[in-house]
Amino acid sequence: MKICRINMRNKSITYEEVKSEYMALGGRGLTSKIISEEVDATCHPLGKNNKLVIAPGLLSGSMAPSSGRLSVGSKSPLTGGIKESNAGGTAAQNLAKLGYKAIIIEDKPEKEELNLIKITSEGISMEDASYLKMKGNYETGDILREKFGKKTTVMSVGQAGEMKLSAASIAVTDTEGHPTRHCGRGGTGAVLGSKGIKAIIIDPGKTNEVKYHDKDSFMKASRSFSKMILDHPVSGQGLPTYGTAVLVNILNEAGGLPTDNFRNGRFEFAEDISGETMYELINKRKGNPTHACHPGCIMRCSQIYNDENGEYLTGGFEYETIWAFGSHCHIKNFDSIAKMDRLCDDIGIDTIDTGVAVGIAMEGKYIELGDDKAAIKLVEEVGKGSPIGRIIGNGAAFTGQAFGTERVPVVKKQALPAYDPRSVKGIGVTYATTPMGADHTAGYSVTANILGVGGTVDPLKKEGQVDLSRNLQVATAAIDSTGLCLFVAFAILDNAGALQEIVNMINAEYNTSIEIQDVITLGQEILKEEKEFNRRAGFTKAHDRLPEFFNENLEPHNVAFDITDEELDMTLEF
Repeated sequence: MKICRINMRNKSITYEEVKSEYMALGGRGLTSKIISEEVDATCHPLGKNNKLVIAPGLLSGSMAPSSGRLSVGSKSPLTGGIKESNAGGTAAQNLAKLGYKAIIIEDKPEKEELNLIKITSEGISMEDASYLKMKGNYETGDILREKFGKKTTVMSVGQAGEMKLSAASIAVTDTEGHPTRHCGRGGTGAVLGSKGIKAIIIDPGKTNEVKYHDKDSFMKASRSFSKMILDHPVSGQGLPTYGTAVLVNILNEAGGLPTDNFRNGRFEFAEDISGETMYELINKRKGNPTHACHPGCIMRCSQIYNDENGEYLTGGFEYETIWAFGSHCHIKNFDSIAKMDRLCDDIGIDTIDTGVAVGIAMEGKYIELGDDKAAIKLVEEVGKGSPIGRIIGNGAAFTGQAFGTERVPVVKKQALPAYDPRSVKGIGVTYATTPMGADHTAGYSVTANILGVGGTVDPLKKEGQVDLSRNLQVATAAIDSTGLCLFVAFAILDNAGALQEIVNMINAEYNTSIEIQDVITLGQEILKEEKEFNRRAGFTKAHDRLPEFFNENLEPHNVAFDITDEELDMTLEF
């Protein structure tokens, strides 16, 4: 394994041996470690002193099930703090197969330019990419795969990344070659754009697999772990059938589906945008409701969504995206929501922050609540770089300032996702306290709060929420380091042997002797590192709070967010 360092000012490309203290790190653990050690926390996120670190997980590229997650880390132009954003697709596995522990991109060109990074079995090189200027991710990917090969992975930024908008994402092509998997949150696309990079192509050539110290032991653990995932009712049945959109009706019934900019917990048209409705539409139009976003994914919660004419429209249609452009904006037309998902993938912007920003534009009376046609045009403006497009493309917090609205659902300037923190209180603790800004994936308390996975914690009561969020944040930081999909957590939480099998796979691949406690310690250390970076960047306890309007009671349960400041301050104290 090796680390490659790419300097965008002098165009040097150098290779380094992996430090001994980095050997047991991957994914988020490695990106956060490098950013913490090498980046001045007070630097400008789009300046020469910020860095972008790309790292596959410890198990990426291996035969471990659902292990194709890629981590990208930097100082966030959206939150101003440390950021790790991850995606599926084919990048992580191909980088791992080529033997890269991490790619570190540093400094920036002296003048505006656009470059292409090529990563192949022969090494890493750079060439001009000015012919791709201001092209969307779909066209960029098509051009590059035609030029370099249909099986080539493409990571790219759309117009939003080139314009360095704070909600810009980095697209990663899926198994079909579509740019539907995104490092979406925190503006990592703006950082890549600031480095003068339009795209990164990865071609592993004939490299087939990573090396194993003990392949037989690895495969035994892998098969056991796969069975645990497939036997679970959520990861083995619900997700493959309805995708993450299965949560629409579940959260609506629980009174936790944020509607009309977090004014209500239920949406009267929830059935119209539900996973069940999506499943019927996809089948009717000859799409694919059960699709793997990367090779080896056994949960297959992605999908191919066709338009009314049976032509491909979008893929990887997530619950959070459907919510952001759906109930949050009071839009019930599935095709309109799908068109905005496609636009976000193409332009390269986070669907959560963009959807919430569109809802805030409705709050500010720029367009009418529920007007799907106006909402589509608003997202299109981001790609055009118009003044209103740049406002929306800089995310929810910026949009709230532009329209002078008080009701702006953000923490650390990052938009809240699709779970109301008053009726899913554990997720509210996570939103407030994670170093990443409001992020459901950082500590997904919906497991115990709503789904009854890993036990049950009453979502409407404050008791047990801090411990639940803390434990899940620790576990998630560790999982994000392995390259495993977050949804393997369902099996881990309900089967005591699942975490042991992950440990067994790591030991069999790397000839290590880690134990379960080491995994827990790793998660704690990652969070400590991230919190310390944010402290150096100027964050205080006051930033670990929800907006004050969450003190309002939410129907239908008539509950407010009542976790105290003191309890929030204790959440990540180890």
